[in-house]
Order: sequence, then C-alpha cells, then structure tokens
Amino acid sequence: MMEKYPTYKEIRDVHQQLYDMRLEYWISHDLFSFQWWLLLLVLFIPWIIWWRFVDKKRIEQILLFGTLLTILVMTLDDFGVEKHLWSYPVQLLHVIPRLIPIDQGIIIVVHMFLYQYFPNWQKFIISNIVIAIIFTFVFEPLTVWLGIYKLESWRYIYSLPIYIVKAVLIKWLVDEIILKRKGFRIK
Repeated sequence: MMEKYPTYKEIRDVHQQLYDMRLEYWISHDLFSFQWWLLLLVLFIPWIIWWRFVDKKRIEQILLFGTLLTILVMTLDDFGVEKHLWSYPVQLLHVIPRLIPIDQGIIIVVHMFLYQYFPNWQKFIISNIVIAIIFTFVFEPLTVWLGIYKLESWRYIYSLPIYIVKAVLIKWLVDEIILKRKGFRIK
C-alpha cells in the first residue's frame, strides 16, 4: 500500500489559505483595536527612550548586543510559535506570526540598557535576573490578560531561565568580539 504525502503545491495552497484567513482576522479583529494601539506604542516608545539615553560613544557595541539578541529572540519566538508552545491572538502586522513589538521593542531595549549600565558581569547578571523575573511573572501574565499572548503548552516559569541565559550568552559573545577587536588594534 502506497502512502500519500502532501505535495509542495498542496502545502503552498494551504499556506495561501492560512495567509488569507490571517489577513481577514487581522483586519476584522486586530487592526486599530486597543491592543493594536498598545503594541504600536510598545514598539516605538522604548526606541525613542533608548535613543535619548543610549551612550553614543558605545553605540556600535550596544547595537551589536541588541542585534544579536534580536536574532536570538526572534529565532526562539519563531520556534515556540511553530511548535505551538504559545501564540499571539493579536498582531501588529498580520504577515509575521511573532510579536514584533515585544521581540524587537521592549525586550531588546531593556536588555541594551542592562548591557550599557551594567558592564560588570556580577551586576549585569543580577540586573538580568531581576528583569527576567519581571518579564516572566509580571509582563507575560499581563500580555495574557490583555489577550495579546496565549500560552498553548508553555508555562511562565519556563521563560525565566531563557530570559537569563540568552542575555548572558549574547553579552559574553559581544564582549569576546570587542576584546578580539581591541586586541587586533593593539597589534
């Protein structure tokens, strides 16, 4: 007996149907809702604040930290959405199934401030743990209550070590890159 697997065309057709459904849902449910406006603010306000207070002398280093963290956050978020660990009932943009204002806004900006203001490892780790606790047990439940974030097969507590480890990993990586760069300049 021969099993039938979906063809690429069948997969693309279903993908197009899903895109059309998402667009219709987004227009009728998300666009210009309270949550949509809130997400818009959460995307832009942190960056405006960041620009005002960023150390312009270290901006390249801080942006490198933020960019690498963004890549990691978006990758983890895509994985979680794809594996149905969590979902986002309200989207700022319908074409991307991740929470851009959170992934590329508040999480990144807050962590860039930690990187800027706490270059010492011990202080960075302590402040990162505090922020991870706030994101995990205050911010995530708030977004669930607002209907922006939905836990599928995920618990808040699972996020805590991820918030901590990802920032520590990226700080280590950027610090290593900067040390190597300074080492090359000296030689």
